[in-house]
Parts: sequence; structure tokens; C-alpha cells
Amino acid sequence: MRTGKVIRETTETAVDLTINLDGKGVSDIDTGIGFFDHMLKLFSKHGGIDLVIGCNGDIEVDGHHSVEDIGIALGEAVKQALDDKRGIKRYGTVFLPMDESLVMVSMDISGRAFLVYDGGGVMAPMIGDYDTELTEEFLRAFAFNAGITLHVKVLYGTNSHHKVEGIFKALGRALRAAVDIDSARADEIPSTKGML
Repeated sequence: MRTGKVIRETTETAVDLTINLDGKGVSDIDTGIGFFDHMLKLFSKHGGIDLVIGCNGDIEVDGHHSVEDIGIALGEAVKQALDDKRGIKRYGTVFLPMDESLVMVSMDISGRAFLVYDGGGVMAPMIGDYDTELTEEFLRAFAFNAGITLHVKVLYGTNSHHKVEGIFKALGRALRAAVDIDSARADEIPSTKGML
């Protein structure tokens, strides 16, 4: 089993996160931000990734520190679970429809951190207790700490809930595709450099 565990404690948050990349999509998540919990559960379910997250953050200020720090911890845990990345397919691209919205997520587990994000224009400022601007902050924290080149684009859509939900579902499915083991090359590092 490819697992990772990260405990991250700052003056703003305390995050305890465990991931199993070879799980069944089972999650136990409590971030203090209801909509964000829902999105992370979708990420877990659609990625077939077991995920346990507890976060005690300063949400009385706003959700920024909690969302960003969970992104950092998730990226670190994925990197830990992948070890030397031997045998992975490395790339994952998913186009995911969510009612009127269509989202594309494409990633390369390259060791080179990068994020290109296009949320598809104007979103509602808040969805429940979740600040929609934090989607980009979460994705950046995740990609840079996992060492992933990540492209996320909402191709079209009008409902902010659908657009954000599409992003998290597609992120889970793209990660699943990228971390799956290539049975024909299970003992190889998928790079001409010999390392990722």
C-alpha cells in the first residue's frame, strides 16, 4: 500500500492527514468548512483514494489558512506515498461534465511544480461557508508540495457549485490515472532522466 501521513501544526492551523493511494475511496474528513469537506470527499471517492483529514484552523478569521494548509499537507502526503514514483503512469487527464459545466484537469507527476488555473470566469464569492477564491489557493498548495505540473480549466459553466465540484472530481480522477501502476513498466521510473 502506498500511504502517506502528514501532521502540520502552525499558529493558524493544526492538520492531521493520512492518505492511501491504493484505497477504495473511503474518507473521514472534518475541516470545519462544510462545503470543503464535501469537495474533499468527492476527490477521495472519484480518485479511489482513502483520505482521513482533521483540521483545527482559525476559521473565525476565514477559511484561507485551513484550505491552504490542507493543500500543503495533501501534496506532501501524495509525494511521500509515491516514494521514487517507480512504475506510475505519471500523466492523467480528465474531462468531467457536471450538469451545465465542463472541467478539464491534466497533470504530470514530474517533480516540477506548476499550476495553470482558469476557473471559467466569474464565480459566486461564497458557496455556503467556502470562499471560491480558495480553490486556486488549494490547487497551488497541493501541486507545489506534491511536485506536480497541474492544469485546471473550467471550459464553460454558469453554476459556481457545479464548477468547483467538477474541479475536485476531475482532480481525483486525474490523480488516480497518474498514480496507477503501468503493469508493463512496473519496475521503471517513467522518465529518460532516470528520476522524477
